[in-house]
Amino acid sequence: MPSNSARRTFVKTIVAAGAGLSLSRGPLWAAGPNSRLNVASIGTGGKGWSDVTSVAASPKVKIVAVCDIDERADHLGRAAETFSAAKTYTDWRRLLDDAQTFDAVIVSTPDHMHAPIALAAMSLGKHVFCQKPLTHTVSEARQMRLAARRAGVMTQMGNQIQSDVAYRTAVQLVHDGAIGKVREVFSWQSGGMRWMLESDRPAGEDPVPPELHWNEWLGVAPVRPYKTKIYHPFNWRAWQDFSNGQLGDFGCHILDPVFMALGLTAPITIRADAPPINREVWTRQSVVEYQFPGTSRTAGDLRLTWYDGEGHQPPRERLGLPDGFELPGAGSLLIGEGGSLLIPHVAKPQLLPAEKFADYKLPEVGGQNHYVSWADACRGEGATTSHFDYSGPLTEAVLLGTVAIRLPRQSLTWDSEALKITNSPEATALLTRNYRQGWGPLS
Repeated sequence: MPSNSARRTFVKTIVAAGAGLSLSRGPLWAAGPNSRLNVASIGTGGKGWSDVTSVAASPKVKIVAVCDIDERADHLGRAAETFSAAKTYTDWRRLLDDAQTFDAVIVSTPDHMHAPIALAAMSLGKHVFCQKPLTHTVSEARQMRLAARRAGVMTQMGNQIQSDVAYRTAVQLVHDGAIGKVREVFSWQSGGMRWMLESDRPAGEDPVPPELHWNEWLGVAPVRPYKTKIYHPFNWRAWQDFSNGQLGDFGCHILDPVFMALGLTAPITIRADAPPINREVWTRQSVVEYQFPGTSRTAGDLRLTWYDGEGHQPPRERLGLPDGFELPGAGSLLIGEGGSLLIPHVAKPQLLPAEKFADYKLPEVGGQNHYVSWADACRGEGATTSHFDYSGPLTEAVLLGTVAIRLPRQSLTWDSEALKITNSPEATALLTRNYRQGWGPLS
C-alpha cells in the first residue's frame, strides 16, 4: 500500500488548497468522433509551442485557451497571436476556473508543475496530454496513473518518438524474435548539458522582467530569487527543484522502446555511480544500473544500465561490437541470445552483427501522429499508446534512477506495491516532495 501521505493525496485534488478551484467534476466529455475537441494549452513557449501547434494540426481541434507565465512574444504573445480566438491566461488556476469552456488540456511546463496541473485537470474530467517526464517525483507518477483511471479520461505523455516509425520498427523486431530473448540492455545519452550553467545556487537576485510572473513560474517549488537566464526559460533542467537532469530529460524517450519491446515493469533494484551531489543541481555524469524481473522476452532477470553525460557511453568491451563501429550519441543496445539490436535516438534500428542479418528483411511498420492520435482518442476515435497506465510506470522507473543518483553507490531495493525503497528511509523520502504552502497538500 502507498505511504500515509500518498494515500491522503490519492483522494484529494492536488493544488486545490488555497487555489480557489472548484472540486466538482462535471460529466466526462463524450461527444462522437465527428465533434470538435476544445483544447486548453498550459505552457506555450519552447516545447509547449510545438505541442500546441502539433495538436492543433488536427482539423477537429480548436485551441480555446492558452496560458503561460511569460507574456513576451516567444511565449504567450506568439500563442495569443496565432490562436487569436483563444482566451489568454497567466495563471493555470484561473484557466481551470473556466473548465466548462474546454474538453482537454496540454501541460507543457517545467517538470515540477506537470503533476499539480494535470491532476487538477483530471479531477475536473479533462483529458490530458502531458510532457515527459510525466512527473517530478515517483509518488506523483503513481498518482497520475490512478487519477487517470478514476477519471476515465484519455491521456498521453509527450514521448512522441514512440510513434515514429524508427522506434516502432525496433519494438516489432524484438516482438518478432529477431535477436531471441534479451540478456542485457545498455542505454545512453552522451550529449552535452548546455543547460548546466552553475554548480550551485548563485548569490543575489536580478530584477524580474515585467512580463514574467515569477511566483506562478515557481508554483509548488520553494521560493528562490529570480536570476536572469539561470532558470527560465530553458536552464531549469539543471536544478533539482524543477527537473530530473539528463536522465529525467531523455529517459522517457530512450528507455521507452526498451520497455515496450520487452514488457518491462517495475525494477527490483537500482544503483547509481555518480560524483558527489549537492541539493541544488544535477550531476554532469552518471551510471545507473537497474535490475528488472524477467519477462517472456528476456533470458531471466534483466540488467539495464544507463549512462549519461557529455561523451559518456557504455564501455565498448561490454557491448561485443566490432572494431571501428561507431555508436550514436544516444540510444540503446539490446544484447540477445541470437544477436543484438541497436536503437539509435532517433534513427533506423540496426541488427548486429551486420553479416549475420545481411538478408534479414525489416518489418514494415508505419508511424503515427502522437499528438493527433491523442486528440482523436479524446473524441472517441482510437486509443493512445503512451497513456498514463503505460507512461506512469515508465516514469516511475526513470525517476527511481534519479533517486539513486542522489544517493550514489547504494543499492536500493524497490517495493513497487508499497511505493517504498525498503532498505533506505533516506531514499524513500525522495519519492515525494513538499509543495509550497498554498499550492497543494502533497507531502
